[in-house]
Amino acid sequence: MFARKSIAQVQQESASSELKRTLGKWNLLLLGVGCIIGAGIFVRTGSAAALHAGPAVLLSFVVAGIVCAFAGLCYAELSSTLPVSGSAYTYGYTTLGEFVAWIMGALLLLEYGLAASVVAVGWGGYVVSLLADFGLVIPPQFTGPAGYTLMRDGAPVLINGATVTTLFNLPAFLICLALSVLLVVGVSESAKVNNAIVAIKVSVLVAFIVVGGLIVLSNFGDLVAKNWTPFIPENTGDGQFGVDGIMRAASIVFFAYIGFEAVSTAGQEAKDPKRDMPFGIIGSLIVCTVIYMLVAAIMTLLVPYAQLNVPDPVAVVVDNFGPTWSWLAKIIKVGAIIGLTSVVLVLMYAQTRIFYTMARDGLLPKVFATVHPRFKTPYINTILVGIITAVAAGFFDINVLGDMTSVGTLAAFAIVCLSVIYLRRSAPELPRGFKVPLYPVLPVLGILSCLYLITTVPWNVLVFFIWYMLGMTALYFVYGMHNSELAKGHAVTADGEMPYYPEDNPDGGTVTRD
Repeated sequence: MFARKSIAQVQQESASSELKRTLGKWNLLLLGVGCIIGAGIFVRTGSAAALHAGPAVLLSFVVAGIVCAFAGLCYAELSSTLPVSGSAYTYGYTTLGEFVAWIMGALLLLEYGLAASVVAVGWGGYVVSLLADFGLVIPPQFTGPAGYTLMRDGAPVLINGATVTTLFNLPAFLICLALSVLLVVGVSESAKVNNAIVAIKVSVLVAFIVVGGLIVLSNFGDLVAKNWTPFIPENTGDGQFGVDGIMRAASIVFFAYIGFEAVSTAGQEAKDPKRDMPFGIIGSLIVCTVIYMLVAAIMTLLVPYAQLNVPDPVAVVVDNFGPTWSWLAKIIKVGAIIGLTSVVLVLMYAQTRIFYTMARDGLLPKVFATVHPRFKTPYINTILVGIITAVAAGFFDINVLGDMTSVGTLAAFAIVCLSVIYLRRSAPELPRGFKVPLYPVLPVLGILSCLYLITTVPWNVLVFFIWYMLGMTALYFVYGMHNSELAKGHAVTADGEMPYYPEDNPDGGTVTRD
């Protein structure tokens, strides 16, 4: 349980990796921005405001940003010290041992896999809205989770005088399956493609901020009186508005920041990880926090916050720009769809890498590391990830999925903060390209703040989380502990490792593995 990969072994994995070091600091920053923008702005901001914080969701972003900064600084130190793929899973394996690494792998399934489902639901909402602009209507029963009453503008949708109960979210289900097929055949995001998609998303948001800002400024006083008074609505129950609601909303929007953590999965592709990784992580966090707050301010000023509990809140807001801006509304929806597509792809891609790494270490069956003879991708692993994310997106409510993602993310971040403290004590002489300032205060604050936000999540979600973690723990003792390569005395390094994707083996030829 407490066996650890040696630091020398992890550094050997980095030195002997087949992955090309092609990503500079700006590529890494844009990778982080590309993953962050989408999940929060386009999807979760609306429900956080409508159900919990009201206009004060801006303060929720501040709280989440501060908590995220604590974890981000810890990630920056670990990623500059241990620049390898596997992210927090590898950090846990190196510092706290195999059992913690397994737990981290279970948490990352929530962080990446379910986050992909959340964003896929948002993607479906924008597709439904855009198609409706052109007169194409998907039957409403197939646009939401199983057994829920379809809502729009804060009220139930009525067809022939009756409410609509949704059966299945078809668009969200299909996008997950389609992207898993793309990942199987090896179509992944290169740095240039990702940069182009980030440019589209940022341009769309800039247009939204500029046009929305002009509309707000032209009628600022009336809008503040109408939609921002009171700025912090009076508390109406546990986690419903007031200061309590702000903290609850912070746990909701927190999951939107996982993009900076995804930067750490690219450790072996960074040109100068000790310098570039901290820049990419912290830089993407700062840029996206500013954008989040600007967009949230415009959203809650232009539309009453109670109407924003939808998968596509930005679409609801741009539809309220007025007929003059109908052309811009369509462009923004297209940009949102493109952006959300890239986010789902990045998250699913990251999840397949985590499973691949765990299978390589023997903690998961070797079938998860089986590479397709033609496409050179871990196809069984990728198909499974596609099915899990598709089923979750098709049948479950976006708020439940988002809460589960938040809990998994917060728990993972707390372990990362703990890993920094442990590594400072156990290996103080280790060269570090970046050190967390005000140590140990900031890592401790990171742990405490993450644990606090977990307590704001609804009890039924916490119960599910506890049972999930108990099940995963049992699976470790039944399978992982007995099949661990490290426990068998086998050194697991990147030397001779099968490539993840064709671009990881640019020279071609056959790559064998003992």
